Amino acid sequence: MPITHLKFPESGAKITIQNNQLVIPNNPILGYIQGDGIGPDIMQACLRVWDAAVLQAYQDKRKIHWAELFMGEKAAEKYQGNIFPDETRQALQDLIVSIKGPLTTPIGGGFRSLNVTLRQTLDLYACVRPVRYYSGVPSPLRHPELVDVVIFRENTEDVYAGIEYQSGSAEMRKVEKFLKEEMGATFFENSGIGVKPISPFGSKRLVRKAIKYAIDNNRKSVTLVHKGNIMKYTEGAFCHWGYEVAREEFGDDTITEDQLHRKYNGKQPESKIVIKDRIADIMFQLMLLRPNEFDVIATTNLNGDYLSDAIAAEVGGIGIAPGANIGDYIAVFEATHGTAPKYANLDKVNPGSLLFSGVNMLEHIGWNEAANLITTAYLLAIDKKIVTYDFARQMENATEVSTSGFADALISQIEEMGHG
Repeated sequence: MPITHLKFPESGAKITIQNNQLVIPNNPILGYIQGDGIGPDIMQACLRVWDAAVLQAYQDKRKIHWAELFMGEKAAEKYQGNIFPDETRQALQDLIVSIKGPLTTPIGGGFRSLNVTLRQTLDLYACVRPVRYYSGVPSPLRHPELVDVVIFRENTEDVYAGIEYQSGSAEMRKVEKFLKEEMGATFFENSGIGVKPISPFGSKRLVRKAIKYAIDNNRKSVTLVHKGNIMKYTEGAFCHWGYEVAREEFGDDTITEDQLHRKYNGKQPESKIVIKDRIADIMFQLMLLRPNEFDVIATTNLNGDYLSDAIAAEVGGIGIAPGANIGDYIAVFEATHGTAPKYANLDKVNPGSLLFSGVNMLEHIGWNEAANLITTAYLLAIDKKIVTYDFARQMENATEVSTSGFADALISQIEEMGHG
């Protein structure tokens, strides 16, 4: 494929895959997509912070070589209206690890959602959202420090499969006739009809990734969240298939809650991860009342959509909630909020969501020292009440700074840690 607008750094090296593992060079080329709306403001601020942390952690031994890729409005300008060019798609596959700002889907752009298209095109089947509390961040909870979960949301099935028929349409009439006359279903006339496919393949690979994460990161439990009490053959099946994966593929590493109490008298062995399940609506309540009982959450698409945003609200909102879309190997980290066009180019908004997505990206490639520097610097800045406007209005005696000003504060803290 001829490259028309992308430029790759000459001095970097691409991440490769060997023996089903990522091989990370000391000078990896990572892709970044600025995003739309506030995307350029937060991306430029975050690139500076990530680079500063890598420099401080490794001096001249490691360095990220950034390759800008184009999606959304910036791509449309360069590629005659194409908001997801083929060469960007290919570059995301070739570079393996990338990060992006928020994207908008232009009306009439040919995509129902650019983010959904990205996930489905590259088969990024797991939306991974770590949610934890950072001391000093305004929260509606009395004990937000009890929240520390990683949500694995299935990214390709359920409502994202998108089978819908509009009320009154010929297609809807055909489906209605079939369901009522041949399948014996009963429902009101002229109903819009939607179908949500949930498969063994899609469910198992999502739960498999969640359990692997729990094992690799010394987490205590994986909770399967579903609405299987009502939708037994989709949501309930997701839960069933999840237990099946745990039993058949991770039998030496996992136990069920029933086994925990029956075999181990409620005392969890150090070497075992407990597999739980909870009904989706109850899970919302439990994450408010007893959030410390949960660790890794694996769930279907729509449940995960609601739940991840609701839990993020408990620790300060999606403005600081990181996320990633991950397949078997390819990973695209992302800001989880929208483009906020009214704040575009004002150098105003909180870069926290994208910033911590980058922290997760550094952890993903094994550069934990740099990741930890950013987290520590963030905590120090919050402790000093150096914050952007969204937090400043919720704090007393805060020092309100711009997006770039917040990046300056973090970089200053990172450099001070190096001299300490």
